[in-house]
Amino acid sequence: MLDISGGPQTVRRISMRKMETLLLLSPELSVEEREGILTNLSEVIARENGTMLEVDHWGMRDLAYPVRKQMRGYYVRLVYGAPSQLVAELERIIRITDGIFKFITVRLADSLDAEKEVA
Repeated sequence: MLDISGGPQTVRRISMRKMETLLLLSPELSVEEREGILTNLSEVIARENGTMLEVDHWGMRDLAYPVRKQMRGYYVRLVYGAPSQLVAELERIIRITDGIFKFITVRLADSLDAEKEVA
């Protein structure tokens, strides 16, 4: 909407938090299927005004207990900058995506700049 009153306009700055999501993927997925899932999640992050900082493939690991009758799983760690509404949308997409067994999301820093100030 256009402000024609001539008054000062306020620009709302989106606060970006540094987030990490650890994914446990099915060991039965092919490399192409895994990359397709990660591409889809990266597109969700970009669409919701986030920035992907790091994708860390931990690879196939033995599990301490069976998950969906599997004793192995493929781990991937995503680090990204995200506004608050992005996390809810990303987790919604993760829940409905076939091939993702488990996930956990944690906040690493309250802002993307906080880590630079500490270093």
